[in-house]
Amino acid sequence: MELKELRGIGPSRLALLKKSGIETIYDLLTVLPSGYRDTTVITPIDQVRPGEFCCIRGKLKDDPKSAYYKGLNRTTASLKDDTGAIPLTWFNQPWIAKQLHAGDEVMLSGTPDRDKQGRLRLSSPRRETEQKLVAEYKLTAGIPASVFRQWIEKALLMLDECCPETLPLSLRMRYGLCERNFCLRQIHMPESRETLRIAQYRMAFEQLLLYQAALSLLRSGHGQANPIMIDKATGDAFWKSLSFAPTGAQTRVFEEIRKDMERDIPMSRMVQGDVGCGKTAIAFAAMYGCAKAGYQSALMAPTEILARQHLESAKKMLEPLGIRCGLLLGGMKAKERREALAAISEGQWQVVIGTHALLSEGVEYHGLSLVITDEQHRFGVHQRQRLSQKAIQGIEPHVLVMSATPIPRSLALVLYGDLDISAVDELPPGRTPVKTHIVPESKRDGLYAFIKKQAAEGWQTYIVCPLVEESEAVDAKSAQALYAELCNGALSSLRLGLTYGNQSADEKERTLQAFSNGSIDVLVATTVIEVGVNVPKATVMVIEDADHFGLSQLHQLRGRVGRGAQESWCFLMAEPNERLKALCSTNDGFEIARKDLELRGPGEFLGTAQHGQGAFALLSADGRMLAETQQCLKWLREDPEQAEALDLVRASARGLFRDQLQKTTLN
Repeated sequence: MELKELRGIGPSRLALLKKSGIETIYDLLTVLPSGYRDTTVITPIDQVRPGEFCCIRGKLKDDPKSAYYKGLNRTTASLKDDTGAIPLTWFNQPWIAKQLHAGDEVMLSGTPDRDKQGRLRLSSPRRETEQKLVAEYKLTAGIPASVFRQWIEKALLMLDECCPETLPLSLRMRYGLCERNFCLRQIHMPESRETLRIAQYRMAFEQLLLYQAALSLLRSGHGQANPIMIDKATGDAFWKSLSFAPTGAQTRVFEEIRKDMERDIPMSRMVQGDVGCGKTAIAFAAMYGCAKAGYQSALMAPTEILARQHLESAKKMLEPLGIRCGLLLGGMKAKERREALAAISEGQWQVVIGTHALLSEGVEYHGLSLVITDEQHRFGVHQRQRLSQKAIQGIEPHVLVMSATPIPRSLALVLYGDLDISAVDELPPGRTPVKTHIVPESKRDGLYAFIKKQAAEGWQTYIVCPLVEESEAVDAKSAQALYAELCNGALSSLRLGLTYGNQSADEKERTLQAFSNGSIDVLVATTVIEVGVNVPKATVMVIEDADHFGLSQLHQLRGRVGRGAQESWCFLMAEPNERLKALCSTNDGFEIARKDLELRGPGEFLGTAQHGQGAFALLSADGRMLAETQQCLKWLREDPEQAEALDLVRASARGLFRDQLQKTTLN
């Protein structure tokens, strides 16, 4: 059924919906909520906590006041109940001052934060009229949430006509799953927490089952690869050539890679592990084996500076073993690029390292049989494909992807279902764990004194801010403002640098290079340095407004320091809470990822779920559902009486993941 059958959707909004892939009423009803606003529980004001959603009820102490500040309209008031009072702030909502008056009893919801003076407040609270669970959606710009919710309500009246059942009755009976239409009604307009739980379970089970069914269809269609025989002696020769002995995890993962590459089916493996666990050495071991077998390999990094760093490492590890390595970057001069392209196409370079330039037109490889991408989350699956397509005609390369973002195995299998997963869950000996401390605003002066002491001893510091520029709507330090403040104040005696995401590429590279070679004592930055260069002399990481980051991102940032035996520190500028205390208690990235998933839920942990696949945000963190759906698919395949049910599940999987299957890969 077409969207135009719903009253209230005009041509401009139809175009906006189409842009998001929503073209039918079915599409609309399968846009799953990103979360729920729970106004069923009223929190006393004295129990309100920063960063924790709450619903409060009380009386306004005074009339709201509206004024302009730095181009923004700001309306302020105060709400009180029997336990206390809390300031309220609305940005660019001047009509609030006309709608509310002193003495009005109101119910408000929102997530409290602290202003620049450290006082608790409720920013941009929403006025509630009833206590219930309300679905929230991540919407296309130009579509108000209230309007979208009205469309959903109207579409639910047509649910039976446009949303057929996708799971067979025998399967639903065996696993205790509700009907799909009951599920969708409760997902969008839950009657209670219990009916929502039943609906979420059904939706998550369905999505995970269909995803695995699609993967089974995909994996049955693999192409052909060159078997690369790497005998044990070759692997041993590589490890013995290094100045350190490999960890047990490194040798285990390399053995998994070696066995994959011996097959004529293309390897598709992800190696994930903490910064410093030795993933790069594993990659070079695979490249060495590939070169010894007479083939070429390519390693793609997300930034030029990281690509240069990999080349330096490759020259130290591989060139003494007779392996020729070279670099291809987008910013090369014409003559330099011509020489690089010739070295690649003629096979002079057995190992090619670069950025996205490796994918560009005119790059021809000489027997490319192994493709490695660093920092998997910075590359889409289709970029991996494009590099793979440059291999020998008709023969697919083996693919290895590396990620320094540890995630629980159950989630990894869902996110990267087209890849086998290897975890390097052991750090080399001699690495000193980073000491992590929460630092309240009152101790800032002491922190700056510590940074100056470190600089005097030749060590360097990162200071990371959540924002590039000042924002009245978000109380958080910006990189630009803090840099200016420190240059003229507490750290004026030190050499400071500034870098952020939308800085020009040349300026960013120059700044990072200056920090890398020790010309800068303190680098003020945004999360652009999350994936960065190895700076062994950086021993201090300061993270401003640490509450604005997820635990896994904080851990990733912390990994920028502690790169050697020197004692290193990470200081979290924030008030203590459960999340930040969890980070202080361990340096194990997998444990932190598990805790992050538990505290925030997979939806926030992964970022925005795409249309039609949002139920992955409902996935059980402990992996029990993963095991259940795997067992379910096995039962459908092996029981002759379930042949018709298996056909329905496969047809549903093809429908849900049609685009991905057509592109021959999933992500």
